[in-house]
Amino acid sequence: MSENLPNKHSSIFKIRNILKTGAAVFGLSAALLIVLPAKFLELLSLDGQSEPLIWSMRMIGITLVALTGNMWINSLQVIDQNLQRTAVVMSISATSLGVVTLLIPADLNWFSISFAIVGFGFGAAYLVALVLKRF
Repeated sequence: MSENLPNKHSSIFKIRNILKTGAAVFGLSAALLIVLPAKFLELLSLDGQSEPLIWSMRMIGITLVALTGNMWINSLQVIDQNLQRTAVVMSISATSLGVVTLLIPADLNWFSISFAIVGFGFGAAYLVALVLKRF
């Protein structure tokens, strides 16, 4: 009976938890982007008064809602092999988010650096879990 229970130390269990945590972070970001897009832009040292940028931030927020839902559902239901593929995609995406955030066409500040660190952190977490899965 205990064989069917998830091992809290397994890489698959860790990937599932990383996905759940990432879903929570993206969900919070999505809410901020939808409700307070101008504030998010200001935090990134971008023009918080630009209607096209505000519109773009809301569109990104709505897209993040979909990603949040998919991450949460995958963390609960996807078979192990597909979960590993999801982790590869998420590692590349999270790391890319960190890089793009550092390349922002504005002065880097505490928020943009923190945002980049979060992206790099998730990218590294997925990568470590994937490497550990191989051993």
